[in-house]
Amino acid sequence: MRADIESFLKEERVRQANEVASLNEHTPINLTVDRRNFLKLSGIAAGGLFIGVSMPSSAMAANSAGVKEFNPNAFIHLQENGDLLIYSGRCEMGQGISTALPSVVADEMEADWQRVKVEQAEGDEEKFGSQATGGSASIRVMYEPMRKAGASAREMLVAAAAKVWNTSADNCYAKQHFVHKKGSQEKLAYGELVAIAATLPVPETPALKSSKDFRYIGTKLPRHDVGMVIEGKRTYGVDVKVPGMQYAAIVHCPVMGGTLKSFDKTEAMKVPGVTAVVEVKPLKVPFGSLGGVAVIANNSWTAQQAVDKLKVEWNKGEHGNYDTDVYMAELVKNVEKPANKIAERGDLDAAFANAAQTISATYTEGHLVHAPMEPNASVVWVHDDHCEVWAPTQSPNDIQSVLSGFLGMDKKKIKVNVMICGGAFGRKFKCDYVQEAAAISRAVGTPIQLTWTREEDTRTGYYHSNSAQHIQASLDKDGNVSGWLHRIAFPSINTLFDPSVQFAPANAVGEIENHPFGITNLRSESGLAPAHTRIGWYRAVYAIFYGLGYGVFADELAVAAGVDTVTMLNRIYDANKNAEQAEQVARSKAVLALAAEKSNFGKPLPKGEGIGIAVHYSFQSYVAMAVHVKMKGDDFEVLRVDSAVDCGQVLNKDGAAAQQEGAVVMGMSLSKYCEITFKEGAVVNGNFHDYPVMRINDMPEVHVHFIESDAAPTGLGEPGMAPFAPALINAIYQASGKRYRSLPIQPLRA
Repeated sequence: MRADIESFLKEERVRQANEVASLNEHTPINLTVDRRNFLKLSGIAAGGLFIGVSMPSSAMAANSAGVKEFNPNAFIHLQENGDLLIYSGRCEMGQGISTALPSVVADEMEADWQRVKVEQAEGDEEKFGSQATGGSASIRVMYEPMRKAGASAREMLVAAAAKVWNTSADNCYAKQHFVHKKGSQEKLAYGELVAIAATLPVPETPALKSSKDFRYIGTKLPRHDVGMVIEGKRTYGVDVKVPGMQYAAIVHCPVMGGTLKSFDKTEAMKVPGVTAVVEVKPLKVPFGSLGGVAVIANNSWTAQQAVDKLKVEWNKGEHGNYDTDVYMAELVKNVEKPANKIAERGDLDAAFANAAQTISATYTEGHLVHAPMEPNASVVWVHDDHCEVWAPTQSPNDIQSVLSGFLGMDKKKIKVNVMICGGAFGRKFKCDYVQEAAAISRAVGTPIQLTWTREEDTRTGYYHSNSAQHIQASLDKDGNVSGWLHRIAFPSINTLFDPSVQFAPANAVGEIENHPFGITNLRSESGLAPAHTRIGWYRAVYAIFYGLGYGVFADELAVAAGVDTVTMLNRIYDANKNAEQAEQVARSKAVLALAAEKSNFGKPLPKGEGIGIAVHYSFQSYVAMAVHVKMKGDDFEVLRVDSAVDCGQVLNKDGAAAQQEGAVVMGMSLSKYCEITFKEGAVVNGNFHDYPVMRINDMPEVHVHFIESDAAPTGLGEPGMAPFAPALINAIYQASGKRYRSLPIQPLRA
């Protein structure tokens, strides 16, 4: 059998050599390599079967300029020894993407999961396309291309075996890393077929499996790196060590837009092991440094101790009076009066005039900071005309762009090694901590590991928008919603790119108009909300406060109408006659019904207990949560959470359930504990003692229920965040009669 394979390969190489020899210097050569030619050339040259996974053009809208015909996001490499190596262009930050997507390839390819290995690709936009990891987009963008890549490889391996056996591909089938010949005991291992398969054309439309034939998709798979994580063998940003490396700690200007007035390094330089103190100037670009002073030493502990001995004075600038208590009062005032109209349909004034009753409420929530377990850390070495970076990052392409401008260096000379993130939640989209390390490395001439202290991470980060929203609705005589006014004010993420922005833009307020509630008469308005600190993406982004408003107000409407929350929500959904939103309505109602059923919503409970429910559509997914609480005086205990999820086809049920469990942890944290407070322009909080997150002793039972679906997979990392807080607030109302309208709700603010 091996002789047959060698004979075929010899003939193929001779044919290709003759083809190349026929070219001359005047032969036009297309340098834009398509998938078929890339596969053929790379497969033979590299010793294995390579398949590039191309991103859909719609998913690359943000990087559309100069996009080439071949712009892969991940490489699948079936090696000659049979091992399947997958290079992932998206970063792993605990969401399980480096297990879920490879399982898709392995399933369609009929590969043995034990032969699959995953490696993180370095930052390279030309080769891998956009490598931004966020917006719950990785799986929904890459699922179909990864399936097709796996199916293409399977069909090519089957075709290769058919050539060896001199038979039709219809007489062969793939199963678990082998191609079998029907009606016989003959089989060929994938590794034996790699070289032949690499010479074959890529199928244009490979046949995809039916969901009933999935081997891995939809099952529970442990993380591929679980052993390495448990044994402490994964390399995070703070673990990177390179020869000649020094360590740095930094103190930043505590106020956005402030500047350094003066600093005295005398006491810091006296600390044994300290080698230098350097100023890091602010970089006035998105994701650039706030500016500060850095201490360089021979270990990180020394650097962090010495930075506290610096005597630094700052000019606070225009935002030096920022006070979140004062600002929140202004936001509330701005939403309780007419504001900028964004959208309107129907006749809201008439609906209010003819209402049987009108209900209104104002909801608020404070700033949040990401607080990942691993604070900002990176290693950067600027030398000669090159720069190499080792960083836990959600966007290596942004690192290359920012450093290219800052260093005056071609992007191709900036190598970004992407490390696993010890938590990110949107913070590690921004690369200020990498730019600072580059500035320090250039100043001292050695590789630098810069690690922010927890206090710096808390006080000089990017913050989730604080917000206020005022909702007013009318009910007709039958208790149906006839009108809905929704005003909202929050500092926009757009201020990162244009500080003059003072109102949330229409696309951010569009959530109100496009929400699948059936509201005939509706008006949305945006209130004044200038930014006085850096606003950035945070897990679930705007869905957090929209979920709060919709979820709690629906409960308040139910109380006013004398029905339960599920009944009221179904009334509102059933009133939606927009055919384009019929699917959203049906799927929202389905998860709502499932959460109600699994939680025994509406059944009698002991005094002092309550079950609240909420549902929200975000990131193209549907999540309903039912939260069961027990009151303890003015405090409460969450006993159980039931989360019903429709995210289309679930890839890895173990990882998907973990995402929902994590959403409960984070949802509980922001509901009960977390709020960033500013006084005189600066953050008051510093560490977990005054920015507490949920501890394990507060963890309730969490039961995750997935809607079985063949629909394309949709977002999962963020949609579970939105319904938790409103479900909790509604549960507390059921248990105690107290209505909360602000996050966090501890200390209790009824």
